[in-house]
Amino acid sequence: MLFDSSTSRGSRSILFLAVCCLGVSAFMTQLTLMRELLTIFSGNELVFGITLGNWLLLTGIGSALGKTSLRLKSPLRALVLAQVCVAVLPIVNVFLLRTLRNVVFIRGAEVGVTETVVSCFVLLAPYCLIAGYMLTLACLVLASKEDATSIGQVYFLDNIGDVVGGVLFSLALIYIHRLNHFQILYFPALLNLVFAVAVAATAGKRLLAAAAAVVAAVLIALIVRCDPDGRSLAIEYAPQRVAFHGHSPYGSLVVTESAGQYNFIENGVSLFSTHNVEQVEQTVHYAMAQRPGARRVLLISGGAGGTALEILKYGVEAVDYVELDPLILSVARQFVPENLDDPRINVINNDGRRFVKLSPHCYDVVIVDVPDPSTSQINRFYTWEFFEEVERVLAPDGVLAFSLGRYENYVSRELADLIAVADRTARRVFGDVMIVPSGRIFFLASDGEITSEFAERIKAAGIETRLVTEPYLRAMLTADRQADVRRALRDDAPINKDFSPVLYYYHLRWWISRYRLRFGLLEGALLAALVIYLLKTRPVPLAIFTTGLAASALQVVLLIGFQILYGCVYHQVSLIVTMFMAGLGIGSLVMNRMLPRRGRGDLIRLEAAVAAYATFLPLVLITLGRLDGTAAAVATRVAVPLLSMLLAVLVGMEFPLAGKIDFQQVTATAARLYTADYIGAALGALLVSTLLIPLIGVIGVCLLAAGLNAASAMMLLFAGR
Repeated sequence: MLFDSSTSRGSRSILFLAVCCLGVSAFMTQLTLMRELLTIFSGNELVFGITLGNWLLLTGIGSALGKTSLRLKSPLRALVLAQVCVAVLPIVNVFLLRTLRNVVFIRGAEVGVTETVVSCFVLLAPYCLIAGYMLTLACLVLASKEDATSIGQVYFLDNIGDVVGGVLFSLALIYIHRLNHFQILYFPALLNLVFAVAVAATAGKRLLAAAAAVVAAVLIALIVRCDPDGRSLAIEYAPQRVAFHGHSPYGSLVVTESAGQYNFIENGVSLFSTHNVEQVEQTVHYAMAQRPGARRVLLISGGAGGTALEILKYGVEAVDYVELDPLILSVARQFVPENLDDPRINVINNDGRRFVKLSPHCYDVVIVDVPDPSTSQINRFYTWEFFEEVERVLAPDGVLAFSLGRYENYVSRELADLIAVADRTARRVFGDVMIVPSGRIFFLASDGEITSEFAERIKAAGIETRLVTEPYLRAMLTADRQADVRRALRDDAPINKDFSPVLYYYHLRWWISRYRLRFGLLEGALLAALVIYLLKTRPVPLAIFTTGLAASALQVVLLIGFQILYGCVYHQVSLIVTMFMAGLGIGSLVMNRMLPRRGRGDLIRLEAAVAAYATFLPLVLITLGRLDGTAAAVATRVAVPLLSMLLAVLVGMEFPLAGKIDFQQVTATAARLYTADYIGAALGALLVSTLLIPLIGVIGVCLLAAGLNAASAMMLLFAGR
């Protein structure tokens, strides 16, 4: 059913709102499902890239399939049915993710890379294929004549929906401790069902409207009478009892109980368990034995698990314990209050890196008890710049302690790279570095004396320990174990830096090395399909492809830049992405109004503008990094969202213009451009966050994006001639 002169203005408005609703649903569903997938698969940067890459790729495939909608007898009926599906599928997805995880995979075991890729593909496929199909289908439904106008309209309406979804998700994030993932998804689900009923009713399809209304009634009954969140978690964590489950801007926190032991799990990663003597004593005593007379200690993360209390055995005057997520602190006070009750423990709710930058205190010992650098967020605590910031707050002979990886009597090539990079980075700042191969691999760094006489120091200080005893230390510090670790060191190891986070790339390699991976027939077929697609793609869709890739890549750069310059980015992600979506809407609106007067030359200039933006972005980030204190924080919080919007305005202006220049027929053109956009964005999300930034750094990624868009502009120029 195409628009014609007989279509009422009210029907047209309802269809416009229905298309806008798709954007609302897509944005909220994408962020919610990605958070859930990262939790289920113990998310690191690679899992994030796999999830987002699958999402964008599948949506692009769905858009390509949308060109078949021209053969539908009733496109409007198909649009309503698809809207009902996208309302229900995300809720089903979350329930299946939790309940089938331990059915498909071994309970308690980490899921490998191949299994993660396949699982994400299968779970996301129904929703993403339908959502992508709807974009092309909506272009057909809204077309009043055979031109490119509806393509730009759908792109604009989808972006407006994304902005609304971003605002709503941001509000949900603020009150996230009251809303679980099911509750967040209820709103876009009901919104889709309401518009499905409205569209069907205004089109005179009463039976279809009644069916959509029944689905809405069933969903409301589910909301009122059932607790899918509690039931699915109980199945996921059985036979343990789920004692607490909540959300914060930093992730999902679950506390399970078994035989009196509480286990704290955030985003699928185990933080700590009560009565875990090994983790607590190793974290504390290797560092504190170096300075048993320490008066003030800084502890970054981990204190709720008992490390802060263990430090007090040395008679220190104060332990400044910094924890980013306030939910961890409040829940720890509920289940293990004794770990934080001592008045000498100063609990500080802040980003650890930011606290170190601004701290006026001087510390005898700094203990960094964070997880391995599996993401760029955590990698910030293992960089040259961070070590320099720690040195500023350390006493002249103060000690820094951190750990990564695990040593099990064998140093693999991947583990050797981890050790070598961390050691050389620390030696770039500190005069002496010692490596302790004790379960986890501990690093002690100082400009003063470092000794391996842990047992003697602990005994002389009168400290009682249960695990880190003299026999245990003799077993851990044998000559062959220490020599094995020292063989991993090398003078040519790269330095881990903020804008060149090579350590988290090596950590991903180490993580992947635990699974059997090889380049097989499927991977070869996908690579060949991509090459064939790019060779067959004409210059205008290729420009959309390179712009989609650049937009995705530069968004990752902006997010990483924000967390380096300001601190943790998680609570700002929705704001930055919402500003990006707003920029897309502004750009597409402006171009839709100017469309009759614009042509190929304007598309070339937009490609060149994206290339220029990518070239100058590193200079802007470096300039922001040179600011100090409050000025830097304010400038970063303002500049990064505005930079995100500026990039999006350029990207948003390209899509409607490309639709006009490359127009052949509504569904074919829409499918071609949406496919190019999503495939480019999928490659950018997957490659940049997991491979390119660690290997070539932020500046290298920006220059690569600039080069691709400049080359695309040249191809457009020569093709036009």
